[in-house]
Amino acid sequence: MTAIQAGQASSNRAIRIWLFTVAALIALMVLVGGATRLTESGLSITEWKPVTGALPPLNPSEWERAFEAYKLIPQYKSLNAGMTLSEFKTIFWWEWSHRLLGRVIGMVYLLPFLFFLWRVGMSGELKRRLWLIFGLGALQGAVGWWMVASGLSERTEVSQYRLATHLVLALLIFAAIVWTLRRLGERPQFAVPARLKITSAVLLALTFVQLYLGALVAGLRAGLVYNTWPAIDGAFVPSSARLWFEQPWWRNLFENTLTVQFEHRMTAYALFLLAAFHAFDAVRSRVDRAVVGGALWLVAAVALQATLGILTLLNQVPIDLALSHQAVAIAVLTLAVMQAERLAARQVATVPQQVSASLAQAG
Repeated sequence: MTAIQAGQASSNRAIRIWLFTVAALIALMVLVGGATRLTESGLSITEWKPVTGALPPLNPSEWERAFEAYKLIPQYKSLNAGMTLSEFKTIFWWEWSHRLLGRVIGMVYLLPFLFFLWRVGMSGELKRRLWLIFGLGALQGAVGWWMVASGLSERTEVSQYRLATHLVLALLIFAAIVWTLRRLGERPQFAVPARLKITSAVLLALTFVQLYLGALVAGLRAGLVYNTWPAIDGAFVPSSARLWFEQPWWRNLFENTLTVQFEHRMTAYALFLLAAFHAFDAVRSRVDRAVVGGALWLVAAVALQATLGILTLLNQVPIDLALSHQAVAIAVLTLAVMQAERLAARQVATVPQQVSASLAQAG
């Protein structure tokens, strides 16, 4: 191996480690966000201070000021009147940890990215992807505060629309990083029927739809009602009068707890059936083992996710099952991204041969 090749391999490895770390932190942040939601902690910090907010209250007077600010919002007045300072600290630490993790992710992404731009030659394609991911990350911070702000004046909780936007954007960033990681290496282009490529892409799109619907369920607390399965509201398909009583009709898709839970269930069934068909088609088509394996892992993850969803619903959303359900959702998304990327036309985003001389010598 030449010095140039060794330097290129070293640079690619460093970028992979960096992106994998960021992806893992985003997955962790999604789970912490889920716990923050489940513990009703998301509105405990009523100000957005991107820099100074990194420090929690450091003395009793600062804790009192933070608590007094929380007492001014509708959630405290309607749901938590009489809460003690000790109880407030519990919800405060969840939200503070969530925000701190967001700051950490920003620094873990930005500082190595600037270093790689300075010291490592990267292809234009890779640079564009990484800048796009950075832009989405910056947008995510603003969307997070936009979400919190929706619950500070008139509501006792955040808007389900904004919650769903916040979650899906986080997972879109996660998916973009996973896709970019996959594109950093040279792998063969698999010869497969066009329908396998199409179903893998549809599976990825449907996964995002299901994630959005799951966020609506969480935002509306729709998992705390209709806690039966397979029937919902007494039937497999509820009456249209119950599904569509809101006006205009489209509001039912986002605001009617019965309709939102029902569409989440139906999308889960569709996702499982499509994943099963994709796996069956891959096996029947005798394609590469990696494609078959990816399809089988995906349908297994979807089946596990559906099972956890049912258990979470039947038990009225205990935090352990709810977070397990969310964690497996991230796994399903990861596998769907990997399978779609595996079957997509490849334009590898690599570190070019012209890496810096110092890195080449270090290799």
